[in-house]
Amino acid sequence: MNPPSLLSLPNRPGSRHKLPGEVLSLPLTDYEAARRLQWRLHEERVSDVRPDTLVLVEHEPVLTLGRTTKDAHWNGLDAAPEGRALRVIASERGGSVTYHGPGQVVGYPIVKLKHFCPGPKSYMRMLEEVIIRVLSDWGIEGRRVDKFVGVWVRDPVSRDGPLAKIAAMGVKITRGVTLHGFALNVTVDLTPYAGIVPCGIESCRVTSMAEVLGKKVEPNEVRDRIARCFGDVFGLDWQDSRHAGTSDLLHYRAQGCVVSSLNPHLSL
Repeated sequence: MNPPSLLSLPNRPGSRHKLPGEVLSLPLTDYEAARRLQWRLHEERVSDVRPDTLVLVEHEPVLTLGRTTKDAHWNGLDAAPEGRALRVIASERGGSVTYHGPGQVVGYPIVKLKHFCPGPKSYMRMLEEVIIRVLSDWGIEGRRVDKFVGVWVRDPVSRDGPLAKIAAMGVKITRGVTLHGFALNVTVDLTPYAGIVPCGIESCRVTSMAEVLGKKVEPNEVRDRIARCFGDVFGLDWQDSRHAGTSDLLHYRAQGCVVSSLNPHLSL
């Protein structure tokens, strides 16, 4: 997969958004490489040498196990698409098991929580609001479900049955700064979900934007909408300013991937 085109996010100096922010858009990236990058960005945010940052990425096929995962929630061999064994990685994020793969847009906000909300619960509601707004741009009604985290929609296969999950969420907050985040199914292959208990929720069916709409959806366009809606919900202006300490991150290499920046003034 080629690196996604840079999103066009102009400054809005007259808007209510007062905090600067940066979006990093990665090509198809190994999960562990993206996690290492998150921790580097986290350290820079804790040290106030970078602004609040949103990383957008698609991952190579992988199962990740959150902190509440039970053995009964996953079976890596049965979940693999086309009979291939999936990598299984234990993650420090909250939640149970989920699948990541091409066609799923994953967002990793690296933000100082106290600037936006009083605590983790309200933070999760804000992330849900971002996804609900994105879905509405495609005419999809996203919903919250009591006692669960994430975003749900009317099941396109069984419209009179239970809701289907379209976006999963799991975060970690340490030293006041967030890691991990959300995963929105756009055109992702849904087959691997049949071999796991998604997010540890029994009888949970997972769907995608493409399945709901009955047509292909462009993941790069979804990235653009996510960035815009995230800026609106969190009150961030995506800045074009140079930023000290980013040059090494923008040239960060892992398994052939180079992190791309939305900052047109930075040389990649």
